[in-house]
Amino acid sequence: MTEASHERLILASKSAARRAMLENAGVPFVVQVADVDEDALKTPGVDPAELAVELARAKALAVSRHDPEAWVLGADQTLAFDGGLVSKAPTLEAARARLSAMRGRSHHLHSGAALAHKGQVVWSGLDTAEMKVRAFSDAFLDSYLAAEGEGLLACVGSYRLEGMGPQLFDAVHGDYFTVLGLPLWPVLTELRRAGVIAS
Repeated sequence: MTEASHERLILASKSAARRAMLENAGVPFVVQVADVDEDALKTPGVDPAELAVELARAKALAVSRHDPEAWVLGADQTLAFDGGLVSKAPTLEAARARLSAMRGRSHHLHSGAALAHKGQVVWSGLDTAEMKVRAFSDAFLDSYLAAEGEGLLACVGSYRLEGMGPQLFDAVHGDYFTVLGLPLWPVLTELRRAGVIAS
């Protein structure tokens, strides 16, 4: 048994996409959802990129304080569009309005991550992807919302690249994993440095 196998990793996120990314990369972990008041950090005029990192740090710290010997990975994603921060749509009608507004325009997804140990953040990082939404038809939007359903309400942009989401775009500039919600490459680098996974 290697030393790395003694290091425990907790993912402080309920995101199924983040769980799948770590599982597919062969990273051993358990999930413990962080109890963080996200709205308290979403102050007026907050920079969406900075917010993604602050949310990730807050989640990592919240769990690390309760289990200081474990390594805790916090992560969050924000969407910047039309000069402001976009939150998850509360209803499918709101998702329809959001996607209609983004039609033919670009927005940015910011994925932040933080690693905490012994109640301290030891690393944090950010990556950004530019999403160029195509000028899709109303008929396509209707079929998209009908096919994807209320699962879209869990996604900040009202789309998932794991589903029909790719059909919404002309182009994506950035890393695929960042779009899914985790800057995976730097996270893996830090997990190797911490001894959580083999180097």
